[in-house]
Amino acid sequence: MIESILIANRGEIACRIINTARNMGIRTIAIASAEDRDARHGRMADQLILLDDGPASQNYLNISAIIEAAKHSRAQAIHPGYGFLSENPEFADAVRQAGIRFIGPSADTIRQMGLKDEAKRLMQAAGVPVVPGYLGDDQSTDRLAEEAEKIGYPVMIKARAGGGGKGMRLVTEAGAFIPALESAKREAQASFGDDHVLLEKYISEPRHIEVQILCDSHGNAVHLFERDCSLQRRHQKVIEEAPAPDMPEAIRATMTKAAITAARSINYENAGTVEFIVDSANGLSETGFWFMEMNTRLQVEHPVTEAITGIDIVKAQIEIAAGHSLSFTQDDITITGHAVEARLYAETAEENFRPAPGIIHKLALAETAGIRIDSGIDSGDRVSPSYDPLIAKIISTAADRLTAMTRRADTLNNSIIIGTDTNRAFLAHLAEHQCAEDAPLHTGVIADNLASLTQTRQPSDALVAMAAIACLPCPSNSFTGWRHWGAGEIPLSLSISGEPLKLSLLVGQDSYSLQLEDRQITLDSPLAKTGKTGRHISFVIDGQLHTGQAIWHADKLVVICDSTQASFETYSAMTTSRSNSHDGQITAPMSSVVKAVNITTGQQIKTGDVLVLVEAMKMEYPLTAPFDGIVEDISCETGDAVTDGQILMHISQQADDNDKTD
Repeated sequence: MIESILIANRGEIACRIINTARNMGIRTIAIASAEDRDARHGRMADQLILLDDGPASQNYLNISAIIEAAKHSRAQAIHPGYGFLSENPEFADAVRQAGIRFIGPSADTIRQMGLKDEAKRLMQAAGVPVVPGYLGDDQSTDRLAEEAEKIGYPVMIKARAGGGGKGMRLVTEAGAFIPALESAKREAQASFGDDHVLLEKYISEPRHIEVQILCDSHGNAVHLFERDCSLQRRHQKVIEEAPAPDMPEAIRATMTKAAITAARSINYENAGTVEFIVDSANGLSETGFWFMEMNTRLQVEHPVTEAITGIDIVKAQIEIAAGHSLSFTQDDITITGHAVEARLYAETAEENFRPAPGIIHKLALAETAGIRIDSGIDSGDRVSPSYDPLIAKIISTAADRLTAMTRRADTLNNSIIIGTDTNRAFLAHLAEHQCAEDAPLHTGVIADNLASLTQTRQPSDALVAMAAIACLPCPSNSFTGWRHWGAGEIPLSLSISGEPLKLSLLVGQDSYSLQLEDRQITLDSPLAKTGKTGRHISFVIDGQLHTGQAIWHADKLVVICDSTQASFETYSAMTTSRSNSHDGQITAPMSSVVKAVNITTGQQIKTGDVLVLVEAMKMEYPLTAPFDGIVEDISCETGDAVTDGQILMHISQQADDNDKTD
């Protein structure tokens, strides 16, 4: 058996692999860049080896450095996790040539499935259905535009070496094809070092359903049923669940058989995932799904499959790599219950999911019955701008789908995250949306409902009251009789989403009430007690008991009341709120690299014109003109590394012709 494993990865997935290896009695070795020297995965491992500082190419993507680290630590095997080098055939070859076991498929298999166009050709030959499209080598703009016309709009542009939605664009009309193609190629080149793309017919109401497989070196192959990953934003998965909702048994049998056929056709070994795109416009059918791609690695969403089957997929990976046969057959694998996974990211959902790297001062995720948390972040850790902004995966399991989704929502609403922005509220709103009986399920759901899912909701009276009480000094558990010299008004300087609240507390000898805008709310039996996790508060409004807690950090106040949550700021925090305001300064929304400057000094611009493109975490973000005007000066160039809030240019507002005088 394998006795030591080096994990060639970081963050959540490195921590998850370490947990299974530890349970198997296997020694673990972590690697880390200088930036990650204090990261959680390094703290968990039995040994930590620091690699060079700088970009990922100098550490997590440095094949020779990782091989040397494995030799130095006497690691018998390397687990690549997902991302980074996990689907790099040169890495798989180098590991095996060094006499170390690679926990994954062969390099040849990775090559076969690594390019989407070649993979689809192989699947066609094996009899697995594929989506109509263009897989040719002629990458000229004219040829690609011509093929798009043949396929018929809308079409999808996809990077052939892609993944995670990078290098992918939906084009609905011919006039938008060339700009979308250029953008997709730039992103593909930056992410994968390959700007080759393929074209596919766009399915209008697609579902993304994938099948988890395990294959050993003794000819055994099984599937672990399917996962539905249809809830996506910008072609990146947000919510995954298993099994797929409303999946007829006949279609499940057909789809899982196709996945096994795909695996056997390329002599697959270890864990893999066969992904299908499914046309849900008229319900699921046995002829309405097509091969999309095969991921030759562990998937981010593998925990939901583990939850419904009881199989530790990482443990199976390690045993297969050690040469063992699978310890179970297809008949041994059954579905029990339903599982849902939500990806908690450091990002600002209301600003087009802009990455929000920074320190997580307080992280207290509500891990209760039926909840599993996979995370690579602890309180005090920093989400780096250099890597994916994933904070944690929240996996909820229950006997049925509705209960699993409700548990997920409750966990999100009762979790405390203080520091940088996160998508917690967005995920909670999405859970509420999906709990509706008639909620649709396809890859366009989030885009179709984006405004309601990302809008800031006004806090309830109870939440505001709890925030107000949290602002008071609390000399004892009870507020009764706190004021001895008659009634008094205490104004409070709180805001929410940058908007100040007209708020004060009215405190009397035997009374306590909240003045909110033009309303007065009486609070009966208020109690407060300071504990390790913040101030625990309760009170009664109109005969209803409300309980919750409030946690301060610097200028931020997070309040949870009756399983709902709101975040407040003091006025000082409000005045320093970061945004690209309409004062003519265009600033970087995050630490990023300038990819294109589209204007020149003195140029006239219109509202919505793309002034500059910046890239962070391999994704492009356009910065647009907030008004009609003229470019006064430009402080950046293509290729510049810029920091959050750095001024990139000044524009002046163009005077209205009606305001001009002779």
